[in-house]
Amino acid sequence: QVHLVESGGALVQAGDSLRLSCAASGLPFSRYAMGWFRQAPGKEREFVACINWTGFSTDYVDSLKGRFTISRDNTKNMVYLQMIALKPDDAAVYYCAAGQKSWGLRNPNSYEYWGQGTQVTVSS
Repeated sequence: QVHLVESGGALVQAGDSLRLSCAASGLPFSRYAMGWFRQAPGKEREFVACINWTGFSTDYVDSLKGRFTISRDNTKNMVYLQMIALKPDDAAVYYCAAGQKSWGLRNPNSYEYWGQGTQVTVSS
């Protein structure tokens, strides 16, 4: 059974940094692209970042480039999202997802597996 478990969410102040982690099990992790999405109250789930199975190719939503960095460690079955200079607008539940496609990774429908999410709250 596939499990994706996010961790690292917290209440932080604007300007702080935070690193989210996602631990994957039950799947050949190094064969899956991984993505991070977020959903704020009353809003749709939105794409944040993705990384291909090798880790050599990444993509970000334009508005977050330069502040968020996605990475993975295939030896540990982990994917990370490093976030800096957090803003109140970054507050959301952050989800990691795993998918076997190598294209269309901004689309949540490209992912087969999802975690339960981790809450990030940013106070101003």
